Amino acid sequence: MNELVGLYPGTFDPLTNGHFDIICRAGRVVDRLIIAVAVNAGKGPLFSLEERVAMLEAQLDECSHKIQARLEVRPFDILLMDFAVQCGAKVIIRGLRAVSDFEYEFQMAGMNARLNPNVETLFLMASENNQFISSRFVKEIGQLGGNITHFVAPRVAIALQERFAADKAAGKS
Repeated sequence: MNELVGLYPGTFDPLTNGHFDIICRAGRVVDRLIIAVAVNAGKGPLFSLEERVAMLEAQLDECSHKIQARLEVRPFDILLMDFAVQCGAKVIIRGLRAVSDFEYEFQMAGMNARLNPNVETLFLMASENNQFISSRFVKEIGQLGGNITHFVAPRVAIALQERFAADKAAGKS
């Protein structure tokens, strides 16, 4: 029997409970799930690629017993479909929070299918309690001193608070 490899790409800046929800649910669909952390310098990430990979690995180590699939975290800085081929992935996992996400994701899935029709895109709807969470909002709330503990894991909340405090001390905020 062939192993079904799924690829869940994102910037994960930071990893939210919504991301983790999709990881857990995708882990019930595929045999091996690669969480692909994009460099994506165009988004101006708060955390470095290495920091984002480390946060994901730490969170997955803590919770891997809840996930059926074998998990792997890998950074990437090439075309997603080329990365999928390198990994042997047959499925791209994408999370949808709201109707507004669908148009962009639909276009992306179409482009990816044109680039490689052998890789399918699987959309998973965010769970009801995670539909409103976005990394951008979490960062904005945290930077303004708001409580982000309902949106991210404790270790991520601490990392965000430390980063904002360091930026403030350096006069960056």
